[in-house]
Amino acid sequence: MRLYAARPDRRLRQVLADAGVLAWAVLWVLVARVVHGAVLVLAEPGRAVEDLGTSVADSMGSAASAAEDVPVVGDELSAPFDALGDAAGSVSGAGQSAQDAVGTLATVLAVVLVVLPVGWLLARWLPWRLRWVREAAAVARMSGGPGDLELLAARAVATAPLARLAALPPGTGAAWRAGDPGAVRALAALEAARLGLRLPDPGPGATAPPLSG
Repeated sequence: MRLYAARPDRRLRQVLADAGVLAWAVLWVLVARVVHGAVLVLAEPGRAVEDLGTSVADSMGSAASAAEDVPVVGDELSAPFDALGDAAGSVSGAGQSAQDAVGTLATVLAVVLVVLPVGWLLARWLPWRLRWVREAAAVARMSGGPGDLELLAARAVATAPLARLAALPPGTGAAWRAGDPGAVRALAALEAARLGLRLPDPGPGATAPPLSG
């Protein structure tokens, strides 16, 4: 499978286009990483709340344990500390939930920042590249025999710009209609050149005769 044209100028455009797509993807991955890190900074208050709640819950738990050791009224003394510990645990959970929400938001934003711009460019670049690869493969298959070269020649007659057709040697059209191999090859080469390709050398034993007058 051929990925790049044989003609240097066309090949350079293809390489630059491919490199541009890669650079575009890398750029947005880097942007997404920066945004992800910036959004995660918003999780710091939630982390502080979680740490505070955990610290208070531990302190209240220790105080409740100490109060339970007081004879007779230990249970009554420890109850408020247990309640405060439960409340602090709820605050700690709220802090953790806030961190989770910020982490989810950071991930979603990072994914969107990569998928949307990169997907937008791929939707335009990929069909163009795949179409060229398919057409180049078709030209390679059709370059093997005179009958297939005639199809390429007919394609050139039907679709080639008039300026390119006019640049061919005089009498090419009439010679092509007469089945002249030189005219067929000239027109087929014109179609291959549209894709930046060159027809394979017919070889010393299969050299096409010159165009008929």
